[in-house]
Amino acid sequence: MTLVFTICSVNYLAQAHTFGDSLKTLNPEFEFVIGLVDKLETKSIDKTKLPCYTLLEVDKINIPDFEEMCDRYNITELNTAVKPYYFDYFLKNRPEITNIIYFDPDIIIFDKLTHLQDNLEKYNIVVTPHITTPYNDNLWQSEEDLINTGIYNFGFVGLKRSVEAQKMIKWWCEKLHNECKIDLCNGLFVDQHWAEFFPVYFDKVFIDKHLGNNVAYWNLHERFCSFEKNQWLINKTQPLQFFHYSGYLIAKPNEVSKYQNRINFEERVDIIPLFELYKNRLLANNELYWKNFKCDYIKPPKITRFVRVRKYAKLPLEKLASLIESL
Repeated sequence: MTLVFTICSVNYLAQAHTFGDSLKTLNPEFEFVIGLVDKLETKSIDKTKLPCYTLLEVDKINIPDFEEMCDRYNITELNTAVKPYYFDYFLKNRPEITNIIYFDPDIIIFDKLTHLQDNLEKYNIVVTPHITTPYNDNLWQSEEDLINTGIYNFGFVGLKRSVEAQKMIKWWCEKLHNECKIDLCNGLFVDQHWAEFFPVYFDKVFIDKHLGNNVAYWNLHERFCSFEKNQWLINKTQPLQFFHYSGYLIAKPNEVSKYQNRINFEERVDIIPLFELYKNRLLANNELYWKNFKCDYIKPPKITRFVRVRKYAKLPLEKLASLIESL
């Protein structure tokens, strides 16, 4: 049995809802859970707008010293830091589950995940790299940026119930409890760099280079999208498994992602239908309603968070703006 989960606060419920719809349409046999890093009972919510999926609030999974984590982290850091704790909860409390797969909420599934299931038959852990070929320009995001933020993208990770996976999750929990920070000058970018140790520390870790996995602005330089015979393909050869809409904002519908300047809709008309689809699904799932809710676990930012920004003074303004926004 396979369980798929995502994590978000209330302001991202439209994305989680949209992801869940795409998953269940093509993979109805999978169980789907939204890990909610927020409190529903403190908000005046129109419950008719809630997704019709299981919402597992973070206070129900018994994270040790969780209040300390809330004091330590901003909303991005906190939502990332609890990821291994959800894995741990499912491993300990759902013994019938054999495979557990995490996806970021800003993803749409476009195919049966048979390829992923087959890999989890053979491997304990499956991860995906950001890119499989070099960039050949000087635009943003660069290979230097990937060195800073991570070779693999952990908006996705799959694991099979095994001794190795349990060891990995225990170790990951320990690291993210205190060190899931956006602090590039000290070599930290949430969970990304810690997770790069997976292939080194643990056995049977598969780096899946399937071009249809985790398609996003960071790898569109090597991946062309086409719709043929009722199926999305990458480079006309491999089926699109899932598209990651990282950094896309409905408020800026003409931008592929706020985190880059390499890919645009004028030059890449092949991706326009994919983004139109995503925008329409987000609107149908009440994105304009959910986006303004504040997370109950995040306190007003401390001055120490902004002192860190001084270390980035030499960054281009567009990069610095994105980093400040994340703090």
